[in-house]
Amino acid sequence: MTQTVKKDIVMSAKEIIARRTAKELKDGMVVNLGIGLPTMVPQYLPEDVHVTIQSENGIVGMGAASGNGEAHVTDASGKLAGVTNGGAFIDSVTSFGLIRGGHVDVTILGSLQVDQEGSLANWMIPGKKMPGMGGAMDLLAGVREVIVAMEHTAKGKPKIMKKCTLPYTAVNCVTKIITEMCVFQIGDYGLMMTELNRDYTIDDVKNATEADFIVSRRLKNMEF
Repeated sequence: MTQTVKKDIVMSAKEIIARRTAKELKDGMVVNLGIGLPTMVPQYLPEDVHVTIQSENGIVGMGAASGNGEAHVTDASGKLAGVTNGGAFIDSVTSFGLIRGGHVDVTILGSLQVDQEGSLANWMIPGKKMPGMGGAMDLLAGVREVIVAMEHTAKGKPKIMKKCTLPYTAVNCVTKIITEMCVFQIGDYGLMMTELNRDYTIDDVKNATEADFIVSRRLKNMEF
């Protein structure tokens, strides 16, 4: 796993990604988080940024489970979760009404593959039984901004593709990809690298990426 030293602290690739992704969230946003790495993002929010986390199984204002033995609800992935002060429980119809109605500002998802057209494959793992894509396709169609937060490669193989080879969850939906190496913006121009982790070079990114991409003339250092 890639590690970066920041202020004498060694950070894993996942921590780098979570820290950088947290900078995308603004005070007052309604946010939906995918399972795995995206659930790390809230712990890196600045003190003055407060967001409402929505879980598609019917929680608005989701928080971490306290771990003190009290009864808790579960999030959409089946893991224990808590509810913040002022949070609410709603039925699935209302929850998906929020999503499909465009009331969720951003969803942050992990992915198995993303391609240069912003299409996403994040549910079918070859050789394993999977129950289905869950609410992901609704999120990808109904949420204003879709950020994929994931490691750049899997066992050395690119995850950012010319075309996804795994079954699509949704097409032309991703607006930004954040990895430990760089940040890609996705638009009519395809993939544009807008930020680069100073521990890597542009050639490092090219070698780890199957997709075609352009480099912004205003390329910045990736801050996390």
